[in-house]
Amino acid sequence: MSSLGPMPRSAWIFPALAVLLFAGATALGYTFMPSPAGWLFAFLLLVILFGTVFAAVHHAEVIAHEIGEPYGTLLLTLAVTIIEVALIATIMLGETEVPTLARDTVFAVVMIVCNGLVGICIFIGGLRYREQDFQVSGANLYLSVLFMMATITLILPSYTLTTPGPVYSAGQLGFVSVVTILLYGVFLYTQTIRHRDYFIREAAGAVGGGTPVSSQMMALSVALLLISLLAVVLLAKKFSLVVDAGTALLGAPASFAGVLVALLILLPESIAAIAAARSNDLQKSINLALGSSVATIGLTIPAVAAAAYALDKQLVLGLNEQETVLLLLTFMLSMLTFGTGRTNVLFGLVHMVVFAVFVFMQFVP
Repeated sequence: MSSLGPMPRSAWIFPALAVLLFAGATALGYTFMPSPAGWLFAFLLLVILFGTVFAAVHHAEVIAHEIGEPYGTLLLTLAVTIIEVALIATIMLGETEVPTLARDTVFAVVMIVCNGLVGICIFIGGLRYREQDFQVSGANLYLSVLFMMATITLILPSYTLTTPGPVYSAGQLGFVSVVTILLYGVFLYTQTIRHRDYFIREAAGAVGGGTPVSSQMMALSVALLLISLLAVVLLAKKFSLVVDAGTALLGAPASFAGVLVALLILLPESIAAIAAARSNDLQKSINLALGSSVATIGLTIPAVAAAAYALDKQLVLGLNEQETVLLLLTFMLSMLTFGTGRTNVLFGLVHMVVFAVFVFMQFVP
């Protein structure tokens, strides 16, 4: 990773503001309502929440700087996944039941990452460098795990016979959750120990160069990372009210809430991935992009399933026919894109078009 400079003020200001905002709103018993004052609060909440998510990613990068690749990318992915699980669980298991939110968010993450983010990274890299290369073996491992997890969590529930509708029975959901966690654990072992070289670009050279991070900076980053993650969890309930009101104001379908949650949690990682592509390090972009998709399914679905089971809430996972077609199209396109080890602008443009279709179908299904 590149060397890191002094800690920016925003890296500690936003977590502090998030804690203060939560404490103030709780002490005053404030509840968001669609009104001029309410929308001002919503704007303030979104700014602080976005800033806190960026702060969490910054502190994860400081720690990752010392860990090196691929552990650094893994840490970033896990930090974002914790935020995602907190937001989904808080919104889905709140007073107003949203049994499809986990499905909508996971599907949105896959579409945003595998089409939008991958497409932008490849397109930008292709414009600047004509072609970029990456490790085919690592990309194939990502895709094999992603395809399998996405199929059993998002497609198969619509075709089971034990329970009607796009839901798993308790036994089926438990089995799928355990299998998903085991598969993700083996994937992590493969990524970080067994075949670590599959996920590192050969031309990248030695890892861990640059200015070393002091022990005081490390300790401070660890503490602020934990505070940032806690602040996001605390503000998740307030954010859920804003999401509901914003979705109603736009006249968007209920699934659009999942897209908003996905965009919030993916924004910092997306910026890092695009920056890596601009620096001719497409391998890191792929690690960030595909890694976040695998972690989203491998960790989010089991965590939300456990919470839904404990609180006796229904969890709808199966996609409809239109969404299934888009997911299968993404599978096939990804196999072609990552099958040669080299990319160009056309691959990126095709992925971006699929993402545009996904967004358009949210409003005109």
